[in-house]
This record gives sequence, C-alpha cells and structure tokens, in this order.
Amino acid sequence: MAASTLTIRLDSDLKNEASRVVEHYGLDISTAMRMFLTQIVNTNAIPLSLDYEQPNEESLIAIQETREMIANGSGESYRSGRDLIQAALV
Repeated sequence: MAASTLTIRLDSDLKNEASRVVEHYGLDISTAMRMFLTQIVNTNAIPLSLDYEQPNEESLIAIQETREMIANGSGESYRSGRDLIQAALV
C-alpha cells in the first residue's frame, strides 16, 4: 500500500478544539482522521459519533443533587422502577 498525503484546510479554532478532544482518547489528529476514513470504508457510511458525550447543565445539577443525597442519607428509596414511577405519578 502506497502512502498518500491529505491536506485539509480548516479554521484554527476548530483544529485546536478537535485536537483537545482526540487527545482525550490518546490520539492525534492524523490518527483520528485515519480512523474516521477507515470506518467510512468499513461501514460504507459516515460515522459521526464516538459516544463522548458530556452531561448538560441540567444533568450536572441532578448528579450533584444525587451525590449530596447519598452523602447525607436523604431521599427516597424504591424496590423497583415500577414503584418509582407510581410514586412520581401521585
């Protein structure tokens, strides 16, 4: 297989942000682009997610509230998801 060079022109801010994200996975931009192109070939589709989702503000608040409830022993307990749903409906 002969090596080839691909040049991509893009905004510096986009490159810097993308570099930050792929470094989270221990990658560099070149490796991430090779992975992206390989996945396109392997799946015959354009992959757009690596499932690196950050919680939104509402979720972060809920996570903090849950941690506080666990730490101080407050909150309700339920035996099943059905019991939780029933309590929420009342």
